Amino acid sequence: MEALAIGSAPSRPGLPPPTRYSTLRRTKTLPASSPSRRIIAAVPMDGTSGRPSAPLRCTPAETDAAATSSDQTEAETAAAAGATEEGNGVPGLDGIKIRRRPVTGPSVHHVGPFQFRLENEGNTPRNILEKIVWDKDVEVWQMKEKMPLYRLLGPLGNAPPARDFVAALKASYDRTALPALIAEVKKASPSRGVLRENFDPVEIAQAYEKNGAACLSVLTDRKYFQGSFENLEAIRNAGVKCPLLCKEFIIDAWQLYYARSKGADAVLLIAAVLPDRDINYMLKICKKLGLAALVEVHDEREMDRVLGIDGIQLIGINNRNLETFEVDISNTKKLLEGERGQLIAQKDIIVVGESGLFTPDHISFVQNAGVKAVLVGESLIKQEDPGKAIAGLFGKDISPASSAV
Repeated sequence: MEALAIGSAPSRPGLPPPTRYSTLRRTKTLPASSPSRRIIAAVPMDGTSGRPSAPLRCTPAETDAAATSSDQTEAETAAAAGATEEGNGVPGLDGIKIRRRPVTGPSVHHVGPFQFRLENEGNTPRNILEKIVWDKDVEVWQMKEKMPLYRLLGPLGNAPPARDFVAALKASYDRTALPALIAEVKKASPSRGVLRENFDPVEIAQAYEKNGAACLSVLTDRKYFQGSFENLEAIRNAGVKCPLLCKEFIIDAWQLYYARSKGADAVLLIAAVLPDRDINYMLKICKKLGLAALVEVHDEREMDRVLGIDGIQLIGINNRNLETFEVDISNTKKLLEGERGQLIAQKDIIVVGESGLFTPDHISFVQNAGVKAVLVGESLIKQEDPGKAIAGLFGKDISPASSAV
């Protein structure tokens, strides 16, 4: 199990266990040439991180059980030390489009009992995804304060075993000769509002499974999608056998541990949000935890970045434009043409089509483009019977019962 330092990067291997003192001691001044001490990380002190201000405080050091393995090279550790901080504010850095947090600090300020806003380009989100990510940054910081990594070790040990998400997709494709379905348990979205008033996540998940879903995607973001980790846990504890994708906006490796502790079998990593170094580092953690990672791309540049990262098994192509929010399923075909499609085939990567899939013709179009799985939410969840709507989406019954006949 790996420990996370500030910014979710792992601690330096080879350091001795932390010593705890009951009283404060004056630190000794070391000569500048001393080789035995290294600066691990620096915390910004100018308040530009976008997190709510808080007093300085002492927090427990991570336990030895959560320490990184000693065989991790110093180069890897140094690279990981910058994880989740790479895309801090400069658009286009390392290929990312979404700024991780306001580059000029939060827009809301307090002077005594008064609150006022100072808005500028640096602290105004450019689109809904960026706003979600900024809010998620604050939310995750608060969650980590309440549940630091060392306190997740117990829940992680008690979590049900991770199931093979990728194998489930392959098995479904082989059984039906159609793209495997990742059916989404989704109550609302920021663009469409509430999609289903009568929302019972367990009942919907069971209906999806009965009618042929290979895997399920469960929204856990509460503010914008009215999802929750309670929904994820409830579905897992109800005995649903389909592997579960935790559909969350991952910006910090701590979230991977938390998702696994709640019963997730897979997570979503968005290339528009995460720099390559973050994706690479998080893939290593996912492998240790037994999680599959669906890495989502939107355009050619993101696809090329992701194809250059080792260990990718699943690539999701989102047909929604991040700037305009318009949907065009021809985006899938464009990203899979030519050398990219050949490289994907050589690496045996499963491509998942996302957004804009409502009819059998849509499914046929993306399948002919090279897709072997689809992630569908809105076109199913809005139907009176989401489970039976699967047959309408594919143009035929794809349930396990139909294959047994």
